[in-house]
Amino acid sequence: MSIMAMSKTRPTANAARYATEAQRWAAVQRRDRAADGHFYYSVATTGVYCRPSCAARLALRKNVAFHDTGADAERAGFRPCKRCKPDRAADAGHAAAIAAACRTIEQAEEMPSLDALAGEAGLSRFHFHRLFKAATGLTPRQYAAAHRARRVRDDLPKAETITQAIYDAGFNSSGRFYAESTGRLGMRPRAYAKGGEGATIRFAVGQTSLGAILVAATDKGVCAIALGDEPEPLVRTLQDRFPNATLVGGDKAFEATVAKAIGLVETPEHGTDLPLDVRGTAFQERVWQALRAVPAGTTATYAEIARRVGSPGAVRAVAQACAANPVAIAIPCHRVVRTDGDLSGYRWGVERKRELLRREAR
Repeated sequence: MSIMAMSKTRPTANAARYATEAQRWAAVQRRDRAADGHFYYSVATTGVYCRPSCAARLALRKNVAFHDTGADAERAGFRPCKRCKPDRAADAGHAAAIAAACRTIEQAEEMPSLDALAGEAGLSRFHFHRLFKAATGLTPRQYAAAHRARRVRDDLPKAETITQAIYDAGFNSSGRFYAESTGRLGMRPRAYAKGGEGATIRFAVGQTSLGAILVAATDKGVCAIALGDEPEPLVRTLQDRFPNATLVGGDKAFEATVAKAIGLVETPEHGTDLPLDVRGTAFQERVWQALRAVPAGTTATYAEIARRVGSPGAVRAVAQACAANPVAIAIPCHRVVRTDGDLSGYRWGVERKRELLRREAR
């Protein structure tokens, strides 16, 4: 059965049953397990949020508020109930539905409509959209765009022609792809396909109290910041990443950019407004965005970052995204630690991570 047909036949009655606050309160009163995953409720006097079926003592109606997702409840300042554990597999059925929707988007020749995706999941249009964004950090349309862009990145180096890679990735016109390409590749598609051929990247190597630092930038922003003991390996890594790009030594104007990067090492409390030109997978970009929201002088655990990007089970993937961070310190992956407080690994050395955290805590 096609997705369009399923959208017409699969029932969405459950979503409609819990659309109003009166319906939701009634479900809480009867501890309706069928309502689990459709909404959550929080209790102002205890500061916790629960599933509708929670067996805890029923709260007074005036102290209860309702939330579409557990993430909404946590953003409102509530913590998960230790009895019903709404943050642990609370949306098992919905998670499977969202995963199926992701596969549908990835396999479809054209982007399915929101109504079709919601119908396949057995959810209302609005509720599906909220759950999808909570689970992936993106809207369905943004997810489709990120998936197509990732396919182009993967296929460009091996495709016979750029046009072939564009159409194989699901873009229905080359014009549409070129309108979006620089935002996803960081350079023109032909240049990316050929190891940076035709692209000009300015770079410079400086010295900090923590060792050598390499800073590189396209005309859109900083694309690499790397730390190391010696400058030569840092330059070779940049050359390996873009073997056919024109690497140009930074001029006088570029010194200001390098100085800002060095400032992140020496005086991290001052921060910086460095423009960045970095691209990763959709998940990596969500993690990097979450990392930039961690204030200097504080840390977050890998599990906390996973929850913030809407994927609480993706702790290992968060660690991998941290390891793939191309701009040391500007995206502060050094502020992420294990649950027990251990510093764990760091792409540029654990001792540097420890010293950066010490300086930021001053």
